[in-house]
Amino acid sequence: MGEVILEAKRLSKTYVADGVQTHVLGGVDLQLYSGDFTCIMGPSGSGKSTLLYCLSSMDRPTAGSVIFEGEDLVGAKEDELAKLRAQRFGFVFQAANLVSNLTLFENVAVPGYLKQGRSAKQTKVEAERLIAQMGLEEVAAHLPSQASGGQKQRCAVARAVVNEPAIVFADEPTGALNRANSLEVLDLLSGMNAEGISVLMVTHDVRSAVRGNRVLYFEDGSVRGELELPAWDAALSGDEAYVREREAIANAWLSSLCW
Repeated sequence: MGEVILEAKRLSKTYVADGVQTHVLGGVDLQLYSGDFTCIMGPSGSGKSTLLYCLSSMDRPTAGSVIFEGEDLVGAKEDELAKLRAQRFGFVFQAANLVSNLTLFENVAVPGYLKQGRSAKQTKVEAERLIAQMGLEEVAAHLPSQASGGQKQRCAVARAVVNEPAIVFADEPTGALNRANSLEVLDLLSGMNAEGISVLMVTHDVRSAVRGNRVLYFEDGSVRGELELPAWDAALSGDEAYVREREAIANAWLSSLCW
């Protein structure tokens, strides 16, 4: 494991609606390590996405701390958090959430202009590199409405890493894709991780989860178990026996947790 890059301490989240309290996170203690690909699994409604949102500063916890690079994000001002999300975090969601009136290239490039210490020309070059890496050159000038679901999600991955973030937060990034497109997106995330970007991914899919070297089982607002796997070998991505072996290990572990 690398150095701790992000840490949650006694993280709690309670929603109140019509006078009724719903406790979603129950004092979570969690460490994420630099260079890890960490996956969170668990039943629907267990609080997985809420945990991701609180860790990434998209939502504020009710209590507890989120420490990123030595700073507690919970007490930070909203403009400071917005700057952090733009500079140091990347996001990929189940829906691509692209800006509808921008081309795919512009969806990647525009967030890149927020990168401090980089010129507009350098951002353009980086966006072009990512568009090529994602295999989107032929549709770079298209609007999202003119692109397929897989193309839009690949664009979303490019957008997430254009500013060279420390962590990419991915919430069910393959949930709306077919198997072929899912594998493409997972390969891209694995490749980014191999280049040193930490990944935290929420997923219901075991085949997606075994891309991680660390899988957390989340239930009733708490981490109930942890599985460590060898780092994903990109050279074996197309080897069905390799994938099934990792799935078998994960499934046995999940069964022991009554998944």
